[in-house]
Amino acid sequence: MDGVADGPVDGPVDGPVDGPVDGRPAGVWGQVARPGFLRSSAPWRAAAYLLTTGVTGLLLCGGLLVAGVAAGVLAVLLVGLPLLAALALVGLPVAAWERRLVRLVADAPVPDPHLVPDRPGLAAWLRLRYRERATWRELGFALLAACVLWPIDLTVAGFALAVPGYLLAALPMLLLDGEQVNVLKLWQVHSPVVAGLFGLAGLLLAPLLGYPLAAVAAARAALVRLVLAPGGQDRRIGELVRSRARLVDAFEAERRRIERDLHDGAQQRLAALRMTLGLARLDAPPDGPLAARLAEAHREAGEVLSELRELINGIHPQVLTDRGLPDACADAGDRSPIPVTTRFALPGRLPAPVESAGYFAVAEALANVAKHSGASAVTVDGRYAGGRLTIEVADDGRGGADPSGGSGLTGLADRVAVVDGTLTVSSPPGGPTLVRVEIPCTPAQAPAPSAAPADGGAGR
Repeated sequence: MDGVADGPVDGPVDGPVDGPVDGRPAGVWGQVARPGFLRSSAPWRAAAYLLTTGVTGLLLCGGLLVAGVAAGVLAVLLVGLPLLAALALVGLPVAAWERRLVRLVADAPVPDPHLVPDRPGLAAWLRLRYRERATWRELGFALLAACVLWPIDLTVAGFALAVPGYLLAALPMLLLDGEQVNVLKLWQVHSPVVAGLFGLAGLLLAPLLGYPLAAVAAARAALVRLVLAPGGQDRRIGELVRSRARLVDAFEAERRRIERDLHDGAQQRLAALRMTLGLARLDAPPDGPLAARLAEAHREAGEVLSELRELINGIHPQVLTDRGLPDACADAGDRSPIPVTTRFALPGRLPAPVESAGYFAVAEALANVAKHSGASAVTVDGRYAGGRLTIEVADDGRGGADPSGGSGLTGLADRVAVVDGTLTVSSPPGGPTLVRVEIPCTPAQAPAPSAAPADGGAGR
């Protein structure tokens, strides 16, 4: 499952707002009904918005025509096929530009609907973009802007600005010419009085045209929001992904806190208690009942301390924090009752949630092998390639592992799914069994100069 882009605001506003937002002027549509609309910057912002989108659409129309013809001609020689594929992504920059422009006339920004690739690199980015519905919606909007919207934008903005301008300029142009002036190419005016009346009409018409200008700009911004903003389902999915990531981080932090408290608190006190009991045994008469009771208490304290250490290791092993996934898995293999060989080839430390999920997947798989497989040897192979951590746990047991049979594989799959990973199991009757875990991730840091792939030996 792909990750989601982090940027969109929580709960975007789908309609205009009457009041200021974050110190910006109120949206154009929200100001139309206000008494001071004509004195505000709203009409000018609407005009600037329509002029900019109109010019952008005109340039886009020319560019698409040239690129489409070139790609069609070159496609015969197969050279134009990459250009045709690239044209499918032309909506991405156009949509990004439109989402920025809409701030001129709307309060709430338009969120970016695109997901974040689960791995770095151009190939992963292209693969994700071609699969997204948002990419094709943006391509459709780019074609709409290039073929339909820009003439409307320029016509409305030009009419609202040019007609009052021509009328206001009638008298000055007549005075400069001295004989006549053609007003809007419709009327020939020879009298300064008539030219002055045209100027007065332009002065009265200019503010009235601000209302339809603002209405068209607001309608176009609403169209941008309708087509280019993430839909309700996309927003819910994005919020679910972000909330799940926050829960994973919070869970990991809490688990580490519990591990630290147990390690620095209860474990240290139990170790001190065991030491005190050992010293008390030295002072007690060797053949008396007190010595026997102290010996029993000393042994019980040792067992409790061992169990606590196992509990701490199960919560979050310190070796995983200090030395990373390969050494933590090698340590888990050393504690297995079945001989385990571990081999890892990683480019460095991975993100903490990924290392934790990988380690506990290996630990759970080893526990399943010990309980159910009857195997005599286990191999753990880990590698990083193509933006994915892959861990394979293979045993030579009897096979027949069934996730629905309560073997712990369902819980293992749930644990891996939290970090967008996948679990596959191959376990035919008679064996062998192979458990593969794949987690998309990016290395958290580069390897040290002396780092080498971890190659753990067999456990006991």
